[in-house]
Amino acid sequence: MNLSSAAVRVRRMKLADLDRVIEIAESLREAPQWPRSAYLTALDPEATPRRIALVAEDSVSSAVVGFTVASLLPPQAELETIAVAQAAQRRGLARRLFTTLSAELNSAQVAQINLEVRASNLPALGLYRLLGFAETGHRTHYYHDPVEDAVLMRLRLIYPASQARIL
Repeated sequence: MNLSSAAVRVRRMKLADLDRVIEIAESLREAPQWPRSAYLTALDPEATPRRIALVAEDSVSSAVVGFTVASLLPPQAELETIAVAQAAQRRGLARRLFTTLSAELNSAQVAQINLEVRASNLPALGLYRLLGFAETGHRTHYYHDPVEDAVLMRLRLIYPASQARIL
């Protein structure tokens, strides 16, 4: 796949994207293996907590090549997943997805993003550090199949003072 970050459009995830999103997740050992119902909940504007679900699509073929989901509990959010199809990795797409997501979180007056990641997922840890996340702790034996620790990370966002709330 000859794809660059510039040839990708990031947009809201739609119901029609779910088969491809699930296909990408199932093809990646590190991605959460959510049931379809979890993605449907992520798309439901009435669900609690509310979520932002985005996809990255090839602007030429319109093929979905990555996605991200974050749950909102302002002034915090949790980055639940960010995944890019194997053939499209290492081209800046995860960073592009996160940049769009963080702008939406900023608009929702989110001041802090939290996440947990497998301790062995070195590419994801590298990405999160590059994005400015700082390690805040560990959860021993948090993941199963295989059993593994989670690394907890946090990123503080700055949103305009005109939108700021007393926290």
